[in-house]
Amino acid sequence: MLFFLLGIPTDRSEHAYASAQEYKEALEAIRKHTGAERSKPQRTLEAEPEDSQQIEEEQDYLDELLIPDPWELNNTARAGTDVLFFNRVPKVGSQTFMELLRRLAIRNQFRFNRDAVQRVETIRLAPVDQQILAGLVSAYTPPASYIKHVCYTNFTRYGYPSPIYVNVVRDPVERVISWYYYVRAPWYYVERKRAFPDLPLPDPAWLKKDFETCVLSGDRECRYIEGETHEGIGDHRRQTLFFCGHEPQCTPFNSVEALQRAKRVVEQQYAVVGVLEDLNSTLLAFERYVPRFFDGALQLYWEELNTFNRINRNAFKPPVSEAVKQIVRANFTREIEFYEFCKQRLHMQLRALRDPTITLPTTRSGRRRRARRHGRV
Repeated sequence: MLFFLLGIPTDRSEHAYASAQEYKEALEAIRKHTGAERSKPQRTLEAEPEDSQQIEEEQDYLDELLIPDPWELNNTARAGTDVLFFNRVPKVGSQTFMELLRRLAIRNQFRFNRDAVQRVETIRLAPVDQQILAGLVSAYTPPASYIKHVCYTNFTRYGYPSPIYVNVVRDPVERVISWYYYVRAPWYYVERKRAFPDLPLPDPAWLKKDFETCVLSGDRECRYIEGETHEGIGDHRRQTLFFCGHEPQCTPFNSVEALQRAKRVVEQQYAVVGVLEDLNSTLLAFERYVPRFFDGALQLYWEELNTFNRINRNAFKPPVSEAVKQIVRANFTREIEFYEFCKQRLHMQLRALRDPTITLPTTRSGRRRRARRHGRV
């Protein structure tokens, strides 16, 4: 892509360039390589910026030039089979998306498949089990979908065609809070006991422990120490794990290597990674980039909103103060960076469509630029 060839930073904040000179050099490079001519503001590149508004207008212009074409961001066409694999991250609204996909299967005429409820959920698989999983998913007659809590699996490594990967992410701190109370909800244990009658009941003191006390008291369960590994489904602190893969390097919490691997896999292998906090953008991207499976998703979701809103709603989850959330966020720096990366990619996919009817959430710097432009600041 152009911005990689030119070595231009892809950070879209207003501090993307260390100096005005670097900014001018980047803009000059784009003009040289694209032949693009500016219509405004009317001034030469050599002139020093007269005010911040001109810099911001140039930043907007540069942003537009850097938007790739949709095909550059569409991994759907690169899949080797017409099978959708939703290796769902827990506590990101995945039950809702699963139900939506089940209904879309009827509407769009594809097979809906999911794994059975497990006594112990194993998300990191040994190579032999990865091969079995790849064979299982590849055996479905296209078009088909398959849903399972599991890390990203490289199908081609085992001689199978790559499926169309999709997933959803959520604010990492909100996600661990959601999981904390999910596994303490009474109905959760009713369902588990019904499926597995011999499961022991948890300690009542553990069930009654609230998240704020857990964090503020330094309880081992809520310390979230960087570099720690935790096998099994655990407390879901590592959202990156579902994208990084099954390798041991993916297991340390909040690690640089797991972050970089997860980013690379998302860019190269996932058709769309949605964001729970931005459902409209998520469903629209699913529709536009994976239409065979998600055509009509946005309309169906809003028509059946009351039904979808009741799925996995936890009335036993109390509010958590922002002060406590900030304490936890300090230990989730790279998990948060990955979440923001996925959000930026999702919005870039929609911007690449260049559809004037699409409205995206505005960043803080973008809001300031627009406010200045309209005389509101």
